[in-house]
Amino acid sequence: MPDVRLASPQGRWILLTTVLGSSMALLDSTVVNVALPRIGQDLDADLAALQWTVNAYMVTLAGLILLGGSLGDRYGRRKVFVIGVVWFAAASLLCGLAPNAGVLVAARALQGAGGALLTPGSLALIQASFHPDDRGRAVGLWSGFGGIGAAVGPFLGGWLVDGPGWRWVFLLNVPLALLCAPIAVRHVPESDARSGALDAGARDAGAVDAGAVDAGAVDAGTPGRAPRGHFDVLGAALGALALALVTYALIEAPGGSLFVGPVAVAGVAAGVAFVVVERRRPEPMMPPDIFASRQFTAVNLVTLCVYAAFGGFFFLSAVQLQVVAGYSALGAGTALLPTTVLMLLLSARSGELAERIGPRLPLTVGPLLCAAGMLLMLRVGEDAHYLTDVLPAVLVLGLGMVSLVAPLTATVLASVDVSRAGLASGINNAAARAAGLVAVAALPLVTGMGPEAYRSAPAFDHAFDRAMVVCAGVLVVGAVLAWTTVRRPAPGCRKPECRRHGSVVAPPLEGGRRG
Repeated sequence: MPDVRLASPQGRWILLTTVLGSSMALLDSTVVNVALPRIGQDLDADLAALQWTVNAYMVTLAGLILLGGSLGDRYGRRKVFVIGVVWFAAASLLCGLAPNAGVLVAARALQGAGGALLTPGSLALIQASFHPDDRGRAVGLWSGFGGIGAAVGPFLGGWLVDGPGWRWVFLLNVPLALLCAPIAVRHVPESDARSGALDAGARDAGAVDAGAVDAGAVDAGTPGRAPRGHFDVLGAALGALALALVTYALIEAPGGSLFVGPVAVAGVAAGVAFVVVERRRPEPMMPPDIFASRQFTAVNLVTLCVYAAFGGFFFLSAVQLQVVAGYSALGAGTALLPTTVLMLLLSARSGELAERIGPRLPLTVGPLLCAAGMLLMLRVGEDAHYLTDVLPAVLVLGLGMVSLVAPLTATVLASVDVSRAGLASGINNAAARAAGLVAVAALPLVTGMGPEAYRSAPAFDHAFDRAMVVCAGVLVVGAVLAWTTVRRPAPGCRKPECRRHGSVVAPPLEGGRRG
């Protein structure tokens, strides 16, 4: 059994390195949107290239995140986490040095693959290392500090874009990795799904004695499936391929390319093949039988709706504030900050309220509040005033997110057996990211944005208004689904450990069984 105590020097080092690692991914998910207009100007990129700048990262992250957790279970969580940190930093360096949009998009795809290794790995290290009595507090501190990182992201990104330049949005990850990786190697005990926590180099006070660990220890909590046989590499590849092909078809459709139709068909075929493979493999990455729970299926449908709207909103609103309202990058990033701050301050209380009254009402009211916030964004046009035009919309949106994110996670965990909680959380997180990337790909097509729309304030403003109406409509659909399908969980079910959460791109990851 892992026995590192949170108050020990090693416990503090473990917490620091996992916060640094997860903050790299969280920062990246919030700062890039703010930099998009400047990237487009500097690299002479059209709107499709800006969409790919966001979506290339999301395709590989969403498609590989479950596999990343399984790799840590098999080969060692610390090892895979460190590989993810180094990989992410190397790809970030390539992003920062990219001479053109093509290289930037390719580097972003590599960055997402690194994120798929480090994102589940940071939580898994906490679950595998800390004594059970300290684990809940450690997870709480990890999620809280990670949320602060997400909150700082837009502000920091805007300052970097207006100051040293957009390339530093990516280059910032390099010094973080140079700090994170050595700490992990020196102070974090190695662990895997078979052996629990094994000290393979960290010999500080409180380190785990490798000889005292039972070789049959249970999974300490990776958000995914602990492998006992072969990896589901084929399933992961098909899932990522389906997302990539569908995304390509949606982004390139406005250009009228002859390849769009065949690529769209190929994307659907890859999605069908993914389902077939998952049904036939003995240990699939995404076991189809988990969807036998009607509650789990229902809450994932709600997730698809709300995070599709969020993905579209945060992609377009940062551009709207700069191109149409005339804000600086720093001003645009700071303008959106209240959503994350509200989530950090109030998400824990929202979760407690949902425990008392059940998730159905919060999961219905939350999307409706978010829809109202997006409709209020229709007032944000040329020379928009922050206090009267932007802030009311952002506050209403933030309150809606507060209302729904914590109950959403709790309902996902409560809808499956406790032994599958990590898997359920991983699937829900991947679904949210996939919904966001499809929204970023589809909204410009649906709203009639041309390839140069972001260079014209009137053209972008008109399309943005239509996009906010579409996003609000998708949120209303999510609210209706929640009201008609979500029910109160059974007593004594698994509850979330991540009480505070600040990410706007996906719900928090939760670990699996706790030993």
